[in-house]
Amino acid sequence: MKRLSLLLLCLALPLHAPAQARYTATRAGDLQIGAGYSSANSNYEYVNNRIAGFSFYTDFDFKEHFGIEASFHQLNDPNSPVYERSYAIGLRYLRHYNAGKIGINPYIKLLPGRGTLNFPAYANLTYNMLAAGGGADVAITPHINLRAEYEYQDWFSAPGPGLTINPSMFTLGVAFHFPAGRPQPGRN
Repeated sequence: MKRLSLLLLCLALPLHAPAQARYTATRAGDLQIGAGYSSANSNYEYVNNRIAGFSFYTDFDFKEHFGIEASFHQLNDPNSPVYERSYAIGLRYLRHYNAGKIGINPYIKLLPGRGTLNFPAYANLTYNMLAAGGGADVAITPHINLRAEYEYQDWFSAPGPGLTINPSMFTLGVAFHFPAGRPQPGRN
């Protein structure tokens, strides 16, 4: 009798235990689009003060710890019509931590791109550049992230007095976060 009960239990158990997880593709990727205020030490001879302006960025994290970032910075000298503009896209590595209901996501990034230094009526110089930096996105709600970031840019400019361009900047931003989706039950 014990053997028969055990046999019936073993045969009936698979009917109640699904062989596959209900949601198999739960992470399509995280996307966020944001804007911020940037302040930089221009670090070139002709502009001796900090320059400031705005930035736009978007991040797409295709794996749990890896993603890509595209960024744009427009920084203006408050004392002259000189401005600096940069465009970059590259890789980022991030981690995920939780402090209660707040998510903290520190990251580092390496972005190649282009930078333009404009001296109106004199010159408009454009260089290839490499930006390296890091910071943290703080998820204050499921859809709103705050950002604090430091970035160092190396513009592959001509060496010499006033021509080596290596701005270092701080950015504070806010982004709208589109979290990774889950498939709807009964839909493929």
